[in-house]
Amino acid sequence: MQKAKAGWSYGGASSSNGRFRASDSPKEKKPGGSRKSKWIEYLALATVPLVLVLGNSMLVPILPELEKKMGVSSFQASLVITLFSVTAGVFIPLAGYLSDRFSRKAIILPSLAVYGAAGVLAGFGALWQSYPVLIVARAIQGLGAAGTAPIAMALVGDMYKGGTESEALGMIEASNGTGKVISPILGSLFALIVWYAPFFAFPVFCALSLIAMIFLIKEPAGKKEAPSLREYASNVADVFRKKGRWLIPAFIAGSLALFTLFGVLFFLSDMLEKPPYSIDGVVKGGVLAIPLLGLVVTAFTTGRIIKNNGKLMRVLMNVGLLMMAVSLTVAIWGERNLILLIALLTLSSVGTGFLLPCLNTLITGAVDKAHRGMITSLYSSLRFLGVAFGPPIFGWLEGISRTMLFATVSVLSAIALAFIFFLVKPPTEVGGAA
Repeated sequence: MQKAKAGWSYGGASSSNGRFRASDSPKEKKPGGSRKSKWIEYLALATVPLVLVLGNSMLVPILPELEKKMGVSSFQASLVITLFSVTAGVFIPLAGYLSDRFSRKAIILPSLAVYGAAGVLAGFGALWQSYPVLIVARAIQGLGAAGTAPIAMALVGDMYKGGTESEALGMIEASNGTGKVISPILGSLFALIVWYAPFFAFPVFCALSLIAMIFLIKEPAGKKEAPSLREYASNVADVFRKKGRWLIPAFIAGSLALFTLFGVLFFLSDMLEKPPYSIDGVVKGGVLAIPLLGLVVTAFTTGRIIKNNGKLMRVLMNVGLLMMAVSLTVAIWGERNLILLIALLTLSSVGTGFLLPCLNTLITGAVDKAHRGMITSLYSSLRFLGVAFGPPIFGWLEGISRTMLFATVSVLSAIALAFIFFLVKPPTEVGGAA
């Protein structure tokens, strides 16, 4: 294999010169043997990020009705979403540490159970029109959510190597995007039964994911080391000392991408409800699904084709961010034309679909199995915070001017492009055997 670029040190203990090496032993085999069983595993793993998204985004369409029925302010209604995301973002690193100390499934399974059970409690809070019960239940759901999708990403890194790892991570990112596509539509459809039906529908999806993880996913065997928390924190800090030059920019780029995605979708959603469009309900969900569908298809395809090709990852990451920056810059002048705006936002989402699977593959393979949970969790925590703060900040920018909004987001995309272009330079072969 060609020499790796300086500053990259994958897997186990890094060598003194910081050279790239395989994540874990190249002889480690993934669970399951046949291609069919591999795709069954992929689908089971993909249910975890799917339910993570459904548990939050399905509630967005019913927030106006929640305000009316429960007699709360718009700010109090928004806390149903924001408190969930912030709680999850805060506790994700702890879940990552626990998954490294014990096992991935030992964290994922109880987390799914808590996530679903708290969803039932939230449903009763809505049924009883008790805002305190509802908001406490949503905070507990955020706590449960912290141990789901971020740990599933680390589990993929444990189970697969090389091309199969990037394929599985692409499937997870596509599942995440699919949840974003269908959740507003599902939420609107369930609300046709009764406005609080989405609260009770979600635990069913959660239970199905729990069953799939129990019976279809076999975690790779291996004795877990149990270092003290102080020693563990020191080891993680050492990872950042050796690899922070590219890890931190990668973290920031992923967070900025989701901050931008959710910010512009919030803007589009708000714009569709106002004259002259006045589009709401299921139809609005269908319109919002257009740019998200671009993300889903691109993320899935990217995961399939990148394998462990570091050169291709570098090209796709830079192309994706360039697409985001250019399309959002053009939107400064095209935001008054709805069809053009949707086309530009779809192009930006396609760029995000190129970027995220590559970042996922690089980050999950960046460290050894003993610390993978924490590193992927820190990355996921920043992604969560990007999602949480995108809508309110974009709402504030829109209040100033739409030109300011799109100028800001295009500059942020250009900054992320600079980070990736100058600081994240994968070796020729990512995650391959030396």
